[in-house]
Amino acid sequence: MADSDSAGRGAFPELPGARGVGLERIPVRTREAGVTLSAWRLRIASDRGTGEIVVVETGGQLPIYRGEGILLGWPQDRLSAAYAALRPLSDEPQLETLQMG
Repeated sequence: MADSDSAGRGAFPELPGARGVGLERIPVRTREAGVTLSAWRLRIASDRGTGEIVVVETGGQLPIYRGEGILLGWPQDRLSAAYAALRPLSDEPQLETLQMG
């Protein structure tokens, strides 16, 4: 595995040189839902080309992953692993709850 960089958590072995280069919130529609849902789009650059992973939040059910570009056709488990490995870390501190009493 390659070293981590500031754009992503670290390398993903199936995509040499892969790194997350952008993460944005987008609205999406699915065939199954009659409403607009929220999703995250992670843009990825690698030595083999570029692609995107879109993660659709389905309201309590497991998220749906969709690959675009070089990730098109990847199964859910591989997309999930790549998303977890390549998404950028937030610069904001974790929310901490106060304990009273």
